[in-house]
Amino acid sequence: QVQLVESGGGLVQAGGSLRLSCATNGRTFSNFAMSWFRQVPGKEREFVAGIRWSGDSPLYTDSVKGRFTVSRTNAQNTMYLQMNNLKPEDTAVFYCAVRYGAVRYSREDYTAWGQGTQVTVTS
Repeated sequence: QVQLVESGGGLVQAGGSLRLSCATNGRTFSNFAMSWFRQVPGKEREFVAGIRWSGDSPLYTDSVKGRFTVSRTNAQNTMYLQMNNLKPEDTAVFYCAVRYGAVRYSREDYTAWGQGTQVTVTS
C-alpha cells in the first residue's frame, strides 16, 4: 500500500524559509507525478506545486512563483518543497500527493495522499 509522509512544517516569521519533505514507503513511483497541495479550514485543498517523474518543467500556482521550489530525488523516492519569503497567507496544512503520468491541478486526479504537515507563518 502506498504511504506518503510529509515533514518539515513548523512556525516561522514572515520572510522566513521552510523546507518540506515527502517520503514514500520505499516504493519507486516510475512515471508518477508528485505534487504539493495546501488547505486552510473552510477552504478547498488547492494545488501549490508539482513535478513529473523526469524532474523537469515543474508547475506552480501563481501565488508561490519565485518563492517556492519543488524538486524530487527518485533514487530516494522523496519530493521537496523549498519555501522562501514566506507570507502569513501561506499558513496552511501542506499535503503531498502522487498520480500516474503528468502533473494535474485538481486534487481529484491524485490517487494517494500524505497526512499533511502544518505550516504557520506569523506577521
